[in-house]
Amino acid sequence: MTKHQTDIVIIGAGPVGLFTIFECGMMKMRAHVVDALDYVGGQCTALYPEKPIYDIPGFPAISAEELIASLHKQAEPFNPTYHLGQQLVKVEKQGDVWVSTTSNGVIIESKAIIIAAGCGAFGPNRPPIEGLEAYESTGSVAYMVQKKEIYRDKDVVIAGGGDSAVDWALSLAELAKTVKLVHRRPKFRCAPDSSDKLHALAEVGKIELVIPYQLDNLKGKNGQLETVIVKDLQGNEKELKADYLLPFYGLAMELGPIASWGLNIHLNHIDVHPTTLATNIEGIFAVGDINHYDNKLKLIVCGFSEAALAAKAAYPFVHDEPFHFEYSTSKGV
Repeated sequence: MTKHQTDIVIIGAGPVGLFTIFECGMMKMRAHVVDALDYVGGQCTALYPEKPIYDIPGFPAISAEELIASLHKQAEPFNPTYHLGQQLVKVEKQGDVWVSTTSNGVIIESKAIIIAAGCGAFGPNRPPIEGLEAYESTGSVAYMVQKKEIYRDKDVVIAGGGDSAVDWALSLAELAKTVKLVHRRPKFRCAPDSSDKLHALAEVGKIELVIPYQLDNLKGKNGQLETVIVKDLQGNEKELKADYLLPFYGLAMELGPIASWGLNIHLNHIDVHPTTLATNIEGIFAVGDINHYDNKLKLIVCGFSEAALAAKAAYPFVHDEPFHFEYSTSKGV
């Protein structure tokens, strides 16, 4: 077993976890970071590296991949230690120190823990379609877009009504031969501006809105998709020519070992105090999509704010004194 000592253990190396490294570093707190994936970036890297993100301050649009690269670079001056490809399976308090053990047998002693695990262990919600696996194996059905160029001059069907479905419809509209967006009702669960752009492109024929319909079946040969069959609530069928189907029905979330630590859990999310991000266990904080409090907004930018608040709240556990706020412009890096 390998043993380490540090100030803060951060669980999760997604965008909020990476920014938490920076915020802790600005307060002179060293961080070790544990993530089950073999690389940093969380969902941004694993599921949609080329997806444009529109609500990061200072960037009218930035790809998820570019955002992660910038956050990774921003954290570098504080020399974080990454333990990737492993989970934090056990935590226990010994005096005023947290002793954390990973699935690879690494032991890390710290004064506080900040959970930034996104939606925990995740996987896509798959549509209940018979024979789906054959099309998944060839990439004709996919739950993420890693390279947009694959879809150039292709017939693409996107299913879903949330931000991911709408954002990819907007992004692929100028690249694909056709884009059809299937949703069970006319109203989309996305940012109002994205909805306006979607309907504007639909009016000029760049996107076809297939509503109100749901996925029903697939047709093709040897795993290569040819047709997506959809049905409305009355059972009326429509056939959509398709080279690719991209279902965006969200992620199935599991907290994994975190669920057994005695934290207050609310519908697979960790209850926290909204101004400190403290959990019910002293010295453990939770930031980003994994936490819950009244009026919570699941936005990366909100996670960034929570990272700053959690780092400030964790500071007394590390330095045994309250934190006196300084602007980064006066303090420097």
